[in-house]
Amino acid sequence: MKHIIFGRSVFWGILMWWCVSMGWTAVADGPRSGTSEDVTLIPSIQGPALYKAYCASCHGSDAKGGGPMAKALKISPADLTRISTRNGGTLPLARISRIISGDAQVPGGHGTREMPVWGPIFSHVDSDQDLGRVRIDNLARYLRELQLGR
Repeated sequence: MKHIIFGRSVFWGILMWWCVSMGWTAVADGPRSGTSEDVTLIPSIQGPALYKAYCASCHGSDAKGGGPMAKALKISPADLTRISTRNGGTLPLARISRIISGDAQVPGGHGTREMPVWGPIFSHVDSDQDLGRVRIDNLARYLRELQLGR
């Protein structure tokens, strides 16, 4: 029987294939595809906690678009601290809520919808309550606070 010696690139390729086949990328793929599969809903309904759990990885902890996942995206995430500036000094709260929920398309050429649709995930029913709209509203209101530099 011959012994095969793998080069480093072959080893890492096989390791990557194994990780993908074992489903280790399910968490990353879940939100991008807009489904709730393998996405954990945090217990908090507060805007800052929701932002940290679901938005900061792309938009950054400072909401300026430089999160750790930003480099992997085709289109850079928006600077969420300048929403009001881009909209003539007012924050379109209802439109922001529709974008978060998936009821409105994300502006800026997201043809393949890079931004996840959080509405179905936020609407996970727990204890006979659907707090999806509350989560979306709290997150949108937190984004409004970011416009004021709070």
